[in-house]
Amino acid sequence: MLRRTFLHSSFLGGAWLVTGCKGKPTPAATGAAPSAGSGDAGPATAALASTLAAAIAELEGSSRLGVAVLDTGTGAVVGHRLDERFAMCSTFKVVLAAMVLERAATGGPGLDTPLTFTKADLVHHAPVTEPLLTAATARGLPHATATVGELARATQTTSDNPAANVLLRHLGGPEALTAFCRRHGDQVTRVDRLEPAMNQWAEGDPRDTTSPRAKATLMAHLLYGGGLPAPARATLREWMIATETGAKRLRAGWPAGWVAGDKTGTMVGDGQTTKINDVAWLEPPDGRAPLVVAAYLDTRAVAENTRPEEQEVLAKVGRLVASAIS
Repeated sequence: MLRRTFLHSSFLGGAWLVTGCKGKPTPAATGAAPSAGSGDAGPATAALASTLAAAIAELEGSSRLGVAVLDTGTGAVVGHRLDERFAMCSTFKVVLAAMVLERAATGGPGLDTPLTFTKADLVHHAPVTEPLLTAATARGLPHATATVGELARATQTTSDNPAANVLLRHLGGPEALTAFCRRHGDQVTRVDRLEPAMNQWAEGDPRDTTSPRAKATLMAHLLYGGGLPAPARATLREWMIATETGAKRLRAGWPAGWVAGDKTGTMVGDGQTTKINDVAWLEPPDGRAPLVVAAYLDTRAVAENTRPEEQEVLAKVGRLVASAIS
């Protein structure tokens, strides 16, 4: 009952949390104390944020769960483990897609620019690039060709790993994507390696990590804060809506009629603890300001396959948010 009271009282009126963290993300460090929110909130608001953090923490169990919920109308952020570092896994790809679209809209390589790739570029999870290579080989060609736009869409909507690697190399490597984050005010998120090496992560390693607050703030800036030119923003939004990998995560907790988009990230097997991530936005149907949610779950357990209950944790986070604004 306390949780329902908190959720509805704090989201009423369209501005669901009128004070809290605004502005750029703060530096993150693995092992930081769980955080409900920050800023110059008064005692009552701070208590409400703490209650939401507690509701999310109840979902954590023996795992480590980081969540940021950002109101684009006020800039306020609440959540749990807001500033701890988490392995991004494939959630970096939505930022890569944004970088591709920004460059195309501002005089860089156009979306129709052709790029070639070979069997040497193949790595695990290639739902778009592998069939293209198979078809090219059948025609006796030494390589396959796809446009920058085709590869970027595949990277975002299907999480195709070779497509992401080809684009990263074309744009200047992981350091170029980190520089893109810095230029857009994100001092936390960093990309250091290609797929699949970037998924190899141990606690305390800052490589290829972000924090929930940093990722939510960056995505809010790109999609709703003028960070991207309008055509690039519209295309990224379309691709996020069309993304095929997040149906059982945050979006599973939101009513079917609500407009939403996301990008997932997953690590399972190879001696690594299972990681189930999702970065999403949703637009309430009554015209209230959109919300951006970043959720990172490290199960702290090594397994060979994901389990339904792990994705369900993020679906439950989605339901908490939906309940709050219904």
